[in-house]
Amino acid sequence: MAATEGSTATATPAAPPEGEPAAPTVIVDDLHVVYRVRGAAGRAGGGGPAALLRALTRRKGAGAREVHAVRGVSFVARRGEAIGLIGSNGSGKSTLLRAVAGLLPPESGRVYTDGQPSLLGVNAALMNDLSGERNVVLGCLAMGMTPAEVRERYDGIVDFSGINDKGDFISLPMRTYSSGMAARLRFAIAAARDHDVLLIDEALATGDRAFRRRSEKRIKELRERAGTVFLVSHSNKSIRDTCDRAIWLERGELVMDGPAGEVVDAYEASTAD
Repeated sequence: MAATEGSTATATPAAPPEGEPAAPTVIVDDLHVVYRVRGAAGRAGGGGPAALLRALTRRKGAGAREVHAVRGVSFVARRGEAIGLIGSNGSGKSTLLRAVAGLLPPESGRVYTDGQPSLLGVNAALMNDLSGERNVVLGCLAMGMTPAEVRERYDGIVDFSGINDKGDFISLPMRTYSSGMAARLRFAIAAARDHDVLLIDEALATGDRAFRRRSEKRIKELRERAGTVFLVSHSNKSIRDTCDRAIWLERGELVMDGPAGEVVDAYEASTAD
């Protein structure tokens, strides 16, 4: 594996000797992620044109507010692991996922990945003016499936999502879907193929009990096929049931990394009244 400081890289490590730990899929080394929020906070009005003018004429660094979202986080994820990310709102969980996916550049530190990480989030873009059916097709093609593979897996994707359980919603535009229906469809599309590293942001919290059972079963199948799954969820039960390991973040810092049950117990104890 190779990467430069403050960057992400994709590499393929050699297979470990028999009896050794599974090969690493993600290495996060002293990762720092900083957001720079630029704006004219506290300044009066002016509307869109004035805001654009301020953005074009602002000196570099002027009026910028820095948010240090991830602070010195390090860990190694290995093939076959399902890792839950827990912590309070704003603790850096989603930011960490996006950095692993290569969507956010590190301020410093390194992220190494073996294979292509695939990020599934509840805010992932779907085309609202297209039907669910068209989104399934386009989503699968975007993941590299052939048209023949899409046709073969289409019915299974729709059934998995449960979109049609109460009517023919798959033929309707996505704008008519509830947020939960859209999130279930996103997960069903992503779960239709195996992933080297699958990053899931809250998708399991949007479905009913039957959907959660299907999702948890699918995550276990992905692990058995030598993939690695990261799951961000505010449902501690989902973390316990789905993950064998958990990472607890607070204020961007790693508080605890270990067996899922032990980490969730410690987190719950810290938040108890």
